Amino acid sequence: MTPAEKLTEASAGGRDGPECRDWTEVKKSLRWLLVGLRMSGVREWLRLPEAIARPAQGSSEPAEVEGSPPVPRIDKAEKLRDIREVIGECTRCRLHQSRTHIVYGEGSPDASLVFVGEGPGAEEDRRAKPFVGRAGKLLDKMIHAIGLERSGIYIANVVKCRPPGNRTPLADEIAACSPFLFQQLETIRPVVICALGLCAAQTLLGSTQPMGALRGRLHFWRGIPLIATYHPAYLLRNPAQKANVWKDLLEVKNILGSDVGKEGKGRS
Repeated sequence: MTPAEKLTEASAGGRDGPECRDWTEVKKSLRWLLVGLRMSGVREWLRLPEAIARPAQGSSEPAEVEGSPPVPRIDKAEKLRDIREVIGECTRCRLHQSRTHIVYGEGSPDASLVFVGEGPGAEEDRRAKPFVGRAGKLLDKMIHAIGLERSGIYIANVVKCRPPGNRTPLADEIAACSPFLFQQLETIRPVVICALGLCAAQTLLGSTQPMGALRGRLHFWRGIPLIATYHPAYLLRNPAQKANVWKDLLEVKNILGSDVGKEGKGRS
C-alpha cells in the first residue's frame, strides 16, 4: 500500500479503526504521509505551515489552527487508571489460571513512543512490571541508544498475563486481552508505536505476514505510525539480528525527530 493510500485509509477510517474526522487527526495523517514519502526515498517537498507541522512550544498536542474546531482534552493518566479498573482481577481467558500478577503496562501517559511486546515472562509475572527480565535489560539499552529514558515512554503487552512456559498467546487469549491494549494506545495516542516481535506486530496490524515482510516498512495503527522489529528476547537468541533492529530503531527516532525536533525526546 502506498503512503497516499495509507493516508486515505487513516483519514477515512478504513480497516485500522474508527473514522478520523477530527481535523487534528487529519493533520497528523498528513505529517505521516511525508514520513512515508521520506522512507520511500523522497527528499524534497513543500513544508507544512509551522502551526500544523509541530506542537506549540511546551505542549504535547498540535497547535490549533484558527477556524478549526477545539481539540478536546482528556486526563490520560486517569483514563489509563479507569481501564485498569475495568480489567480488575481478570478471568476472561485461561491465562489467569497460572498467573501471579496482571502486568498492565508502565510509563508516561504522555509518551511519544509506546513499545508493545507479546506478554509477560517469569520475572515480569513475579514483579507485575513489563520488560524487567533479561529482555527488559536489553530493551532499556535500546531505549537509551535512541536518546530516550524509560520513564518518558510507555511499555505494554498484547496479553497481560504470562502464558505458561512463555509460549505464544493463543488466538482466543489475544482476542480477550488486546481490546484493553487498544484502549491504552487510543488514550496515549503516541507519535509512534514500536511493535516488538511477531505477535505484537500481527495483532496490531491484523496481519499474518512474517516479521521479515513486516519490518523495514512504515505501517499505521489507527492513524499512528508503527514500526515493527524483533523482540529483545529473540535478539538474545539471535544476536546477528541486532543490526536490523538498530535500523528499525533509527526509523523510530526519525519519526520522533520529525515531530518533536532535534532533541528527539518524548512528550513526557
